[in-house]
Formats: sequence, structure tokens, C-alpha cells
Amino acid sequence: MKKNLLIVESPTKAKTIAKFLDKNWQVESSFGHLRDLPKSKMGIDIEHNFEPQYVIPTKTKKKVTELKKLADQADFIYYATDEDREGEAIAWHLDEILKHPKNTARISFHEITKDAVLEAVATPHTINQNLVNAQQARRILDRLVGYELSPFLWKKVARGLSAGRVQSVCVRLVVEREREIAAFNAEEYWTIEAIFDKDNNTIKATLYQTPTKVLKKFDINNQKDADQILAELTDQNFKISKIEQKETKRYPNPPFTTSTLQQTANRVLGFSAKQTMMLAQQLYEGMAIGSKGSIGLITYMRTDSLTLSDKFVAGAENYLVNKLGKEYFKATHYKTKSKLAQEAHEAIRPTDPALDPENVREYLNNNQFKLYKLIWQRAVASQMSAAKVHSTTVFIASDNEYIFKAKGQVITFPGWLAIIPTGAGEEILPELKEADSLKNISLEAKQHFTEPPARYSEAGLIKILEEYGIGRPSTYAPTIATIQVRKYVIKEEKRLKPTEIGILVNDLLVEHFNQIVDYEFTAKLEADLDDIALGDKEWQPIIKDFYMPFKDNLIKKDTEIDKKELTEETTDEKCDKCNSPMVIKLGRFGKFMACSNYPDCKNTKQLGDDGKPEEEEKIEEPCDKCGKPMVVKHGRFGKFIACSGYPDCKNIKNVENKTGVKCPECGKGEIVEKRSKAGKVFFACNQYPDCKHALWSKPTGDKCPECKSLLVFGPKDTVKCSTKECKYTK
Repeated sequence: MKKNLLIVESPTKAKTIAKFLDKNWQVESSFGHLRDLPKSKMGIDIEHNFEPQYVIPTKTKKKVTELKKLADQADFIYYATDEDREGEAIAWHLDEILKHPKNTARISFHEITKDAVLEAVATPHTINQNLVNAQQARRILDRLVGYELSPFLWKKVARGLSAGRVQSVCVRLVVEREREIAAFNAEEYWTIEAIFDKDNNTIKATLYQTPTKVLKKFDINNQKDADQILAELTDQNFKISKIEQKETKRYPNPPFTTSTLQQTANRVLGFSAKQTMMLAQQLYEGMAIGSKGSIGLITYMRTDSLTLSDKFVAGAENYLVNKLGKEYFKATHYKTKSKLAQEAHEAIRPTDPALDPENVREYLNNNQFKLYKLIWQRAVASQMSAAKVHSTTVFIASDNEYIFKAKGQVITFPGWLAIIPTGAGEEILPELKEADSLKNISLEAKQHFTEPPARYSEAGLIKILEEYGIGRPSTYAPTIATIQVRKYVIKEEKRLKPTEIGILVNDLLVEHFNQIVDYEFTAKLEADLDDIALGDKEWQPIIKDFYMPFKDNLIKKDTEIDKKELTEETTDEKCDKCNSPMVIKLGRFGKFMACSNYPDCKNTKQLGDDGKPEEEEKIEEPCDKCGKPMVVKHGRFGKFIACSGYPDCKNIKNVENKTGVKCPECGKGEIVEKRSKAGKVFFACNQYPDCKHALWSKPTGDKCPECKSLLVFGPKDTVKCSTKECKYTK
């Protein structure tokens, strides 16, 4: 056995690090957490100061046995898990499980390069119990809320619902934005646009001032007023009354933190927060880059910090001076707002600025390349000179003292824009001087209406969560994914829209459990967790102060709230099968109409967007058992196809959701989403029964680099090989 055992979370990370160390080292992965709270019970001893009762799940027992054996044979154990709270907690759990009687140490690095790993090994330290306590407190808080409040929702609304500390606040934000949109009243306003000519050069201008006042947005609010102004401007002479010129600077943005990376990748690349973090993890853990071998391309991607190392700044200087010239480099130190930024030492940056995107393009897939380019450009640009812009404002007056305004700008020195073109372009005005006469080519009154606030994109939701101080870098992506998986929120044209069930659950929580979804209270809890991480507060009192009033209120509301009041509405509709009144009920997937004579009559109807019952959607396919038309129905597992002759004929089929992935077995079919009789989602070839290829996880469309089988999405933002015998994972 080798003398030193180094343990990390991920096999990819282990593989990269192993290449940096000599034969006296063995590098192993834990595959994440080896211990957790049990799934079958709460696992928190409330009577004994909220002591967590951790268990080793069946799926990790083999790995625990393997690591214990290796630990017993090693002289020294190094825990090299990620440098944030989650990583610190994994290291602590490993230490608790292995109980190594010899030497153990914690090592930390924020990039997976040879220099960083060797430096970390040379400077070991102890596990930071404050960070462990902060992670543990978050886990316990989330378990208490989920384990206590979710059954309440099952009982009062519908089974399968869930509530969570941060996820419920996210849903509230989305619901409140939807109500802002619904309540919005558009306001009318008009602008007067003109085009002038000077020596065959056109100048576009907007009316800025009347003879009596400088115009505000709503001063012209109807067509009559707009037409009156047009009439007064007809046949007027125009000349330049004033020219203002100034030099301005445009400064680069600071390097990325987790939230700004997720926001920008969503806005610019269209990536979800979850996809961004999955790709960033791949770039961080190591990519095979030709003769350089496997190296981490970016620093750790869960960070609040804006700091950049002196080594990176020096590397950026060398790159920029050689590539563009010394006038393009400007070292800038950005101040981090988060008081906990010391947990993660640096912003997200490339490990080597000399590895510009084009140098590594051939080694990355398309999405990896896009994200790396985004990170590289932002970090390098943050150390560049400001762009210099020459701005010109021209005021154009009529004889009767109406004044138009035209603006132009020219970039006189690109600075950081040399590597991140904004696409805005220059607005160049012709050579002009005061008192020049201009020919009016056109005058036009344009009608406008104010727009309602837009629904949140993922980027917008992350931004507002960060502004409110809710959540942390590690929580944004999984939280936004969770509220979509739970069907509280759906995506419509890349924007987040609340579902009926999301609105109802939100309203119930706001009315009866306001503290759970209160923005200030949730932010205060985040601040308390930060204080625990800094060692300024103990975790148990914070849990107690939260839980006791929460539990008392839960008991009270359990007796006060009646399920029918929440989930049933009377209607004027009559059942077309038994003539009993129909009622609107709320199920897990939204509202539907049902017979009030249930269970004697089980007639139901789907409701349309207008709240009225929908006619059954018939499809051009006869039942292969009785010949009657097949219709689309809605069940607890979503849409399915059923025979219209039900209950005499009970033939049903799944609605196949396409994945766009070709079947690797038969080569003819396509992998589609299906559901088992128990409602479990799986993926199979649509040529069944001729082809019986099936997967339990959704395929990514890419092939495994080791065995060429399909890659599938795994848990916690991972991608793995679909073949059990192949252990490839990223």
C-alpha cells in the first residue's frame, strides 16, 4: 500500500490529481457524501438539542468498506474535498467514518493544477468545524421544514407536494411577478422623431423640448397632442443651436462569482443554472489538453469572491502585453461584498490566462468551449484598461423654439472591448458645427405603451435572490431546478411562470406560514448561517429559535384549515354521466373538474386556460383493441392516450416525449420518454417491440469517451455512462 491516501469527491477530480503526485500517493474518490440523514424518517433528535442522526446509505456501504481498508493501510490521510462548506462537511464525515488513529489532515485548493495541488499538500490544516456546523445547520433547517411542512400539504392540498425554506421563497417571487403582470395597466405615450440632412448625411433625432418645457416621458400622451406638435413643426427651418462633446470611459465588469456566471450564461448562452454548473464542474475537475495532459481549466466555481491571485494578474499582464500592447493592461483589484468570501479564495477565472479559448477549442465540446470562453474573457477583461468613448450631443432648434436632440459616439480606444465586443456598435454623426442649417427630411409621431414587467428568467431570479441575500452560490441552481421538477413553476419561452398548484401552495404558505416565505426572515437565517461559518454563533440556538414557533404554528393550522375550502369550488355544470353537480378540484398537477358524486361516479374533465371544461382531444388513431377513436387524457403522471370507449375498453398508451437521441442499438428508432405502470419515467427506443433498448436515465446525446455508449444525466449535476460496467462519470 502507498504511504499517503488522498480522498476527493469525484473520480474525474481524482484522476486529474493522481497525475500530479508520485508513486507514494493513492488518490481515491468518495463519490460525494458517504453519510446523510435517513430518507425513512426525520433523523433529527429534537429532544437532544437537534442532534442529527446520520446513516450510511446502502449505496455507499461498499465505498465505505473500500476506503476503510485503504485507510488502515495508509500512514497519512489527506481530505482534499472542495473548499466550501459542503466540501468541508464531506471531509468531516469522512474523518468520522474512517476514525483513522494515525495522521489526518485537510488540504484545500481552488484550482486543480500541479502547482496548486503540491502547494496544498505542503500546507495541510485541520478541518474547519465552523464551516461544518454551518452546512449541518442548513441541512437540519431544510430537513425540519421539508419533513414537517410537506406532509401538511399532502393532507390539506394533494399528495406529492413539497415545501422548502428557499424553494418556497423562489416560488413566491415568481407568483408575485405574475400578479404584477396581471395587474399592470399600460400607459400611452408618444414621441416625435425627425430625420435631418446635412451634406447628404442623415441625422436621426428625437424631440427633447417644446417652447415651454423639457419633455418628460408622458407629457405627450395622446394622438391629438402629437398631431398638434407635428402641425406646428411643419415648414419650419432648423439649425444647430448647441453641440456638447465629452470623453467618457467604459470600465470592464469584475470577474465572475457563481451568481454572475449563472446569470450571464443564462442571458448570453441560454444555459440553465443547472447546466452552467455541470459544465463548470467539468472544466474545474480536469480536461485532457493535448501534451499538457489532464488539468483543471478554471478555478472552483462556487464562490462569492471577486479576488484574483497575484499569479493570475501577472499572467494576464504577460498575455495582454504580448498580444495587444502594454496600454491594454490595467491591474484592478475588486472589492468583494460578501463577508464570507474568504471561504472561497478567488473569483471564477481560467487557471492559466495563456490558455485562450482558441488554444483549447479542439479539446472541448461545444458547450464547454462556450462557457470557458465566457469565463476567460470576463476574467482577462477585468484586468484591462477602460474603453475610451467620445460622445457628442447635438441640439437642433426650429424657428418656433422646438428643440430636437441627436446623439453619437465613437470609440477612440477599445481597451477591454478588444476581447469582448459588445455588439452595440458606434453611432457616428457627421462633421457639424453650431448654427449649421439642416434640412428636415421627415417628421413622425410614434405611439408607445409601457410594458408590464417581464417574467423572471433564471438569470433574473438568481439576481433578485442574491439582492435579497437569500441562498448561496451552491443553492441557486438546485433550488431553481427543484421548483420546476415539483411543477410549481414551468418555463414558457425561457421565462418562469407559476402553475395553478404553485400559486395555491404559495398563497397557503403566505397566509398561514408567512415566516417560511418571508424575504427578510429567510435572508436573516442566511446571515445567521454565515455567522456560524465565521464562528460568531452556535448553530443549535438558531435552529431552536426557528423551529419552536414554526412547530407551534403547524399544530395550530392543522386543526384550523379544512381541505375542501382550499381545493374545491362549486360550479353550475352538471355531470354528463349521472347529472350530479360538478365541482372544481385541485390535484397535484392543477385544477380539474370532477363529479360531486365521487366515488360512485368518477367522471372528470380537464379545464382549459379559461377555466371551462375542455372537450376530449381526439387523435387520428383508432383503438387497436375495439376500433373506437383514441383520445388524449390527463392523469396523475401527465398526458396519456386512452380509448374513448372507456370503461368498456380500457386500452391506454403513453404519450412519447422525444429526446432527439438516435437509438444506439437498432439505429432506426429514437429514444423517447416513457412511463412504467407505476408511473416511473424511463427512456426507450420507439421501435419497441422490435427494439427493446431502454434506459432509466435521460440520455445527453453524447457518447462516453471510454466505451462509446450513450452518456446519461446523473444525480447532482453529473453525467455518467449508461453502461453499468463502465464507471465513467463527470
